[in-house]
Amino acid sequence: MPPIRNKNKKDLAEQKGRILLAISDLQNGRILRVAQAARIYSIPRATLQDRLNGTQQRSQVRANSHKLTQCEEELLVKWILDLDKRGLPPRHSLVREMADYLLSQRGNQQVGENWVYNLVKRRPEIESKFSRKYNYERAKCEDPKIIQEYFDRVREVISDYGILPEDIYNFDETGFAMGLCATAKPGNREWVTAIEAVNSIGWALPSYIIFKAKKYTRLG
Repeated sequence: MPPIRNKNKKDLAEQKGRILLAISDLQNGRILRVAQAARIYSIPRATLQDRLNGTQQRSQVRANSHKLTQCEEELLVKWILDLDKRGLPPRHSLVREMADYLLSQRGNQQVGENWVYNLVKRRPEIESKFSRKYNYERAKCEDPKIIQEYFDRVREVISDYGILPEDIYNFDETGFAMGLCATAKPGNREWVTAIEAVNSIGWALPSYIIFKAKKYTRLG
């Protein structure tokens, strides 16, 4: 059950901390005997002796069999979740590149082609993030080649037609509800549209608010 697993992880973390303290005291001469250190820090003598002899903890060996250490994997998972929260879930190829980068700090190792799939399977907190259907149109918007081609085309048009920076505008519009109006029936809400425009040197046009109308009135 999850509560038991969480408790076991906490106990192991606390024991690992006590082992590190015991080893430090033994190496610095504050404690002279292994048995005494094991008794003071309430840890098995055999476990302490193994750590002094260089035997790795079982959880660390398991982490190494998955290429990344437990700490590196936790950081990678946190990075994936942070990107997803910002609406930028990483692709498998990007996760693999990040894992390779972490490994490169310790040598020339690389993860295998199926490493990311195995990571997703054993980490339920990110499994749902990768199981969602990826929208094709959204994928195109994130394609670096398509994005670069778009900006190259924009630069060509600006150059060909001699467009000045102050003549380049960004327009945006949004709609929102005004809330319950005094003359409206209960439950009815009036929706309006707001339009704003700013040019590339920071000058803004006056904001426009468009209300619902029953007839078109021509000005001028």
